[in-house]
Amino acid sequence: MPPSEVAAIAVSSLYGGSGIPVDENLEPVHPCLIWMDRRARRQVDRVRAEVDLERLVEITGNGVDTYYGFSKILWLRDEAPVAWARTRWLLPPNAWLIQRLTGELAVDHSSAGNIGGVYDIRERRWSAEACEMLGIPVERFPERLVASHDVVGGLHATGAEWTGLPVGTPVVAGGIDAAVATLSAGVLRERQHVAMLGTSMCWGFIHGEPPREPGLVSMPYVLEPERFTYTFGGAATAGAVPAWFRDQFATGERAVETWTADIGGPDAYAQLDARAERVAPGSDGLLMLPYLMGERSPIWDPDARGAVVGLTLLHTRAHVYRAALEGVAFALRHNIEAGRDAGYDLEDTLRVVGGGARSTLWMQIMADVTGMPVSAARGGEAAFGDAMLAAVGLGWAASSELPDWVDTADLHRKREPDPAARARYDALYPHYLGLYRDLADRFGALARLQEGGAA
Repeated sequence: MPPSEVAAIAVSSLYGGSGIPVDENLEPVHPCLIWMDRRARRQVDRVRAEVDLERLVEITGNGVDTYYGFSKILWLRDEAPVAWARTRWLLPPNAWLIQRLTGELAVDHSSAGNIGGVYDIRERRWSAEACEMLGIPVERFPERLVASHDVVGGLHATGAEWTGLPVGTPVVAGGIDAAVATLSAGVLRERQHVAMLGTSMCWGFIHGEPPREPGLVSMPYVLEPERFTYTFGGAATAGAVPAWFRDQFATGERAVETWTADIGGPDAYAQLDARAERVAPGSDGLLMLPYLMGERSPIWDPDARGAVVGLTLLHTRAHVYRAALEGVAFALRHNIEAGRDAGYDLEDTLRVVGGGARSTLWMQIMADVTGMPVSAARGGEAAFGDAMLAAVGLGWAASSELPDWVDTADLHRKREPDPAARARYDALYPHYLGLYRDLADRFGALARLQEGGAA
């Protein structure tokens, strides 16, 4: 595409946890501690012991866990004092990049809200009260807060040189990737819900009311943030689970992928799917807990570990792979049930976006496990959501028009629950939940041993 045809840039990013600590010159002074980083356990324990948790939850709409950025910020303060002393700003990755491109300093509401303990979810602003409770100077966060569809600024000369685009090209704020991917599926109506299957899984929905309880994550939505809250439940590892299996146990499939790439041969995932399709739902009694990097909602346990239970000599690699896909689907169901148990009214259909939506097998498993029809959105990628945000920012589209960009005709690979498979998964699901309860104490002991402590 010629540079002259690029009307605007929108910059979204993964959830950046602590944000990038930068000095007065906007230069990084320490690596960003992203959402998957779990090192802030002592800080979380201290907050739970010393801070008015009820008030913190009331302000932020979120709980206390090593997932949240504020806990990682406390780790930086406590464990990296030299870097902390040099830190002037804590910038989400998209905000840092936009500043590099435009010279303008601003944070979008979705990124701010997802930090957790420093953002007032009802007032839509930084909370000086919460920051004081935690011991985090509110001045470390840029004063300017913007909607994800706002134009933060235009490319300056250096930004234009880096991108090859004209000086002054508008740069739109963007937001958290999961929420932007949810927008890409056409979600601008309450009760709709979407699962984004990337490295992690974020299943979420929008609503116009304050968060009901802190078992899920809440932040302003990327569209109309003053009106809508985006609430989601997240599995720490979703696409990362089959990727781990591929990398560790699929040497042959990866070789075939490489050898046949020039003639359009199947990738490793397609080959693994084909083998797993021949395994019966339930993987012949094999269950996997997909907690390969701790777990977020609804169990909130950084010590949770993966487990494969029920192995016999009759099981094959295909059984284990299918059990991995089923485990993530059970985690999805667990989050959906948490949302409904909290009183949120949700549709009886589910949309899926992200890399996991490319697997017809996984789509069918999710339909069978959740008992809901599951569809993939053709435009269902964060980049498409960024295009939507840019169109609104430029005034080319009203937010109310965006659902028409992804109408029902764009939903494909729709999978209906198979009654027999659903019955099988309904029977297995209580055992999935029970396995974690049975193993939770063991997971904690193993985590302490891994860290060099006593079990």
